[in-house]
Amino acid sequence: MAQLKVFNSLQPGAPVPFEPLEQGKVSWYACGPTVYDHSHLGHARNYVSTDIIRRIMLHYFGYNLKFVMNITDVDDKIILKARRAKLLELEKSKTYTESELSKLAATAFQSYAEGNLPELVQTDGPELSPSNYADRRDAAYGKVLAGGTLTGEGKPGDAEAKMKMHLSNLTAAAQAIQENKVFGGADEILLPYLDSLYKDSIDGKDHSIFTKVTQYWEAQFMEDMDNLNVLRPDYITRVTSYVPQIAKFVEKIVEKGFAYEADGSVYFDIAAFERAGNPYARLCPNSRNDKALQEEGEGSLSKNLGGKRGAGDFALWKKSKAGEPVWPSPWGEGRPGWHIECSVMASDILGSQMDIHSGGIDLAFPHHDNELAQSEAYFCSHGKEHHWVKYFFHMGHLSISGSKMSKSLKNFQTIKDALKDDYTPRGMRIVFLLGRWNDGVEISPDMRTMAEVWETTLNNFFTTAKSLITQAGPQSIQSLSINGTTEPTELQQTLQKAQSEMKSALSDSFDTPRAMRVISELVKEANIHINTHKSDMDNPGLEAITRWLTKMVGIFGLDANASPPYEGLGWTSSASGANLSPQEAVKPYLKVHLSVKSEVERLALHSEALDSLMRTDVDGEFTALERSGTKDTEALAMPYLRSVSRIRDELRRIAPSSDKKKEILALSDQIRDIDLTNLGVYLDDRSDQASLIKFVPKEELLAAREEKAAKEREKAAAKDKARLERERIEREKEEKAKVNPVDMFKDDRFSAWDEKGIPTKTKEGEDVTKSALKKMQKEWQKQDQVHQAWKAKSGL
Repeated sequence: MAQLKVFNSLQPGAPVPFEPLEQGKVSWYACGPTVYDHSHLGHARNYVSTDIIRRIMLHYFGYNLKFVMNITDVDDKIILKARRAKLLELEKSKTYTESELSKLAATAFQSYAEGNLPELVQTDGPELSPSNYADRRDAAYGKVLAGGTLTGEGKPGDAEAKMKMHLSNLTAAAQAIQENKVFGGADEILLPYLDSLYKDSIDGKDHSIFTKVTQYWEAQFMEDMDNLNVLRPDYITRVTSYVPQIAKFVEKIVEKGFAYEADGSVYFDIAAFERAGNPYARLCPNSRNDKALQEEGEGSLSKNLGGKRGAGDFALWKKSKAGEPVWPSPWGEGRPGWHIECSVMASDILGSQMDIHSGGIDLAFPHHDNELAQSEAYFCSHGKEHHWVKYFFHMGHLSISGSKMSKSLKNFQTIKDALKDDYTPRGMRIVFLLGRWNDGVEISPDMRTMAEVWETTLNNFFTTAKSLITQAGPQSIQSLSINGTTEPTELQQTLQKAQSEMKSALSDSFDTPRAMRVISELVKEANIHINTHKSDMDNPGLEAITRWLTKMVGIFGLDANASPPYEGLGWTSSASGANLSPQEAVKPYLKVHLSVKSEVERLALHSEALDSLMRTDVDGEFTALERSGTKDTEALAMPYLRSVSRIRDELRRIAPSSDKKKEILALSDQIRDIDLTNLGVYLDDRSDQASLIKFVPKEELLAAREEKAAKEREKAAAKDKARLERERIEREKEEKAKVNPVDMFKDDRFSAWDEKGIPTKTKEGEDVTKSALKKMQKEWQKQDQVHQAWKAKSGL
C-alpha cells in the first residue's frame, strides 16, 4: 500500500511521509476569513481546495479528523469598514444644502486623489475637480488603463491593479457628483474623508458597531461555502470570543521574556526568541526583512505605533487609538494583534501541538511565521524547542491578469456572481481539482473549457451506464467485489488498474490533476466497451466501474446531494424521495404506467408480446424493491418505467403493419416527449435493441423539448414564408399572362405600331432599330404563348 506523502511548507522540496501525532487521527487548524466584504474566487480556491484535501483524508484514507477554522471578526480592515459605514450613515442623516453637499464632495474628491493618485493633482493650473478629472486621468494614467505598466516595461501586477481600483473609484465619484448623486455614487471617496474628520467620535466600547458588520459578512461567507459544497468545520472560533484568553496568552509570553510592552502595546521580541535557540521565519526565511509584508501584517491602522526594539518585531497586543474597539488588559485598553488570535484559538481546541495548519500561500509570511514563533515561545520549555505544527499546507492563490485576486485591490469576482454568471458549484470545484492545491491558478477560458469537457464526459457516461445496468433488470443490480476467486474480466482488470493509479495519485500529496486523468481514462475504456459489446455487455464489470467512479466523485465533493459512503450509481438525484414513502415517491411513474396501459386497451391493440407485457406483475416487482428498504426513487420507479419502455418498443414494432399506425405513433411520441419528459426520464431509442431508460434532469429535457419545438416552429415559419412567396410569384405570373401581346408595348416610349402591336417608330418618330425590333419580337412571341395558355386554362 502506498504511503501518504504531503507537501509540507516547513520542509520545502519533495513531499514527505505523513505521520500524524496520533495514529489514525488528524488535528487540523485552518485560517478562516476576515469577514468584512463579499467572498471572491480567491477564497473559493483556498477553501474548496482545503475541503477537497479534508474529504480525501476523511473518506479515502479514513482518518479520524478534527477540523477547526477561525473567523477573524476584529482587525484593521474590519475596523475601517465598520467605522466608515457608521460615519456614512450618520452623515446621510444630516441636512445639507445643495452647495454644502457639493463642497463636501469636492473636498473629499481632492483629498482622495492627493492620498492615492498624486499625479492627478497639479501644482500649477486649475484645481482637480470632477469636471476636469477625465482629461487628467487619461493624460497621467492612460497607459495603465490601456493595460500597460507604470514603468512601461513588463506585465501589470498588484501596483497597477491598485491604481486601477483608485481610478475606478474616482471615475464613479466624478460622474455621481456631476449628476448630484453624491450619496451612493461617491461613497468610496467620501468614506476615507469622513473617517479622517470624525473617527474619534466612534465609541470603541460599543462593539456592536463592529459586530453588526462581521455577523452579516460571516453569514454571507457561510452561505457561499454551503453553495460550494464545502463541509462545515467541526469547530468555529471567533476572535471576539477569545479576547480575555488572548490577553493571558500574551501575558505569559511577556513573562517568559519573549515579548515586551511599549506605550500600551505589546511586541514579540524576535531577537530574544532567537537568542534562546529558536528559529524565526521558518516558512519564509527570505522574507523576514520584507518591510512591505511586515507593514501589511501589522495592519493599516498600526503604522504609527512606536516603541519597537527590532524592525521586525510584531504586535501581540495593540493599544487602541480613538475610534477603534477596546478591551481591558494588563497594559491598558487595547485589542489583539492579528497573528496572536490563531495561536490562542487553535491551541484552545487542539492543544499544544497539531498535525496540520493551513491557509493561503499569502499567509505564510508574516502571519504563519509569526504564529509559529509566538506559539512556540508560549509552549517551549527552557532550553528545549517546541514544534507547534507538524505540517503546513499552503493553498496556491488565484490570479487574474497577472495580479493576485484580492478584496483590497477590488480586482475580484465574488463567489455569488461567479455562480450566477459563469460557474456551477460542481464546475468550479472541477477547475480546482484540475490544478495542484499548492500551485497558483490563473483564471482563463481554457481552464473552464477543460472543466466543462471533463464534466460532460462523466455526465454522459453516468447516464448511459446507469441506464444499461438498470435496464438489465434487478438481477444485475448488486454490489460487486472484483477481488473474488474467479478470473477478472477485461473491464474488471481496467478498474483494478485505475484503482491502483488513483491510490498512487492521492498518496502523492493529493495529486488531483493526476486523479482526474485516471477517471477520464477509465471512462474512456468503459465507453469503448459499451460501444463494442452491445450484445455481450459485461454488466457486472460496468456496474463495478460506475459504483467506484460514483464513490470517487463523492469523495471529491462533486455531488452535493450525496453522503458517505457514497454507494450508488452516478449522481444522486436532488429529489431522491428520501422524505417520501415508496408509494408516494413512485406515484408519478405509476400514473404514467396506468395511462399507457389504458391507451393500449382503448386502441384495442394486440400482439403476443404486447399481451404478455400488459399482464406483467409490475406491482410485484415494486413490492420486492420496497421490501428491500431502498429509498432511491429512481430504483423504485424502474419496474414501471421498464414496463412502459417495453410496451412502447412493442408499439413501435407493430405500428408499420397496423391500420392504426398513425394513432400508435402518436401515442409513442406522447409517452417519450411528454409523459416521461415531464418526469425527467428520456427514452433513447435504439434500432436493434430495447430503448435505454435514462434519468436526465427534468429542466434539461424540457429545455431540449422547447429547443426542438422552437426549431420546428422556425422550420414551419420558413415553410410558410416559402409558400407565400411561391403564391406571390404565381399571382404575378398570372397577372402578366392576362396581358394581350398586342397591348404589351402600347406606351409612350413609341409613336407607331404594326398590326400585332409591335413598335415601328420611337416617340421621336424615328424607326425602331433592327436589334431592338428583333428583341421585342421575341418578347411578343413569349407573351403570346403565355397569354394563349392562360386563355385556355380560363376557358376563354
